[in-house]
Amino acid sequence: MKRSIFIVFALLPYLILAQSPSVEVLASGTKTSIRGLSVVNDNVIWVSGSNGTVGKSTNGGRTWKWITVKGFEKNDFRDIEAFDAANAIIIAVSEPAYILKTIDGGETWKVVYENKTKGIFLDAMEFWNEESGIVVGDPIDGRFFVTRSFDGGATWQDIPMDKRPKADSGEACFAASGTNLRALDRDEAVFVSGGLRSRVFIRDTPKNCPILQGKETTGANSIAVWDHKSRNGGRRMIIVGGDFNADSSRIKNCFFTSNRGKTWHSPSTAPHGYRSCVEYFSRTDLFCCGLNGVDFSWDSGHTWKWISKEGFHVVRTAKAGTAVFLAGANGKIGKIFWK
Repeated sequence: MKRSIFIVFALLPYLILAQSPSVEVLASGTKTSIRGLSVVNDNVIWVSGSNGTVGKSTNGGRTWKWITVKGFEKNDFRDIEAFDAANAIIIAVSEPAYILKTIDGGETWKVVYENKTKGIFLDAMEFWNEESGIVVGDPIDGRFFVTRSFDGGATWQDIPMDKRPKADSGEACFAASGTNLRALDRDEAVFVSGGLRSRVFIRDTPKNCPILQGKETTGANSIAVWDHKSRNGGRRMIIVGGDFNADSSRIKNCFFTSNRGKTWHSPSTAPHGYRSCVEYFSRTDLFCCGLNGVDFSWDSGHTWKWISKEGFHVVRTAKAGTAVFLAGANGKIGKIFWK
């Protein structure tokens, strides 16, 4: 019996590869670059992008309803958080920056936050639950912008300047996929920066990371957190990025940790280029995507397999369910299928 169990575990990576995932494009051609993606469950999916565009499907991506938010036709909605088919929140990133909320499935949108500060640029939004959320933006006067909500996004309170994380010269965030910010614990968030300096911030405490950095186009673009504690008391985290001007470069584009960033490890086989988003599907299975395709890892990020050369900006797993969707330029929406 023990020998049989050992054989099953030994063959598990090969069994997974035998059931390898593939990418199918479900929609494209809409005049929007999608970077916001929120998969509520296997049926309800929301996306947001440029030209004031929001999209929604309630049948697992088979059909889509496209919405241009009135009065925001020229805005870029870089991130979206959806709670069900009726309730969602979007961020319009820059000067002025806005946060909008709908409670009627996108038919109408209410401005719940406005910021006209010079240099404001919102990068990502994350919610711990349906009440508590956070938005992080690029540095203003040397400190990363942070605002919080405790009522489901109905109102927002800016963190005081002296409590915001300090940024180094040339350090900012990439609003590439809405995933440079993630919930870490019940009351903690983690975000990654890029540019001349790239770091991982837990609360306001920065930790160095070995990802490619040193130019405005380099650094960490996305971080994912596996929400079960590892044996050593830390949490599994993985970051991806690279240089978006060198989309096929595999140099220092992915690192993972199991002790909250104290030590980082590089894959034995890295993703196949610059990657703007990474997402856990399970403790061991992950997806990441970028301008030149999609990669899959079946061994916690140690090894990556190039499964598609379709470029996407963002990949997200269903909050309640097993569906995995992707989105990118020209209204492109994809889905992971297992074969």
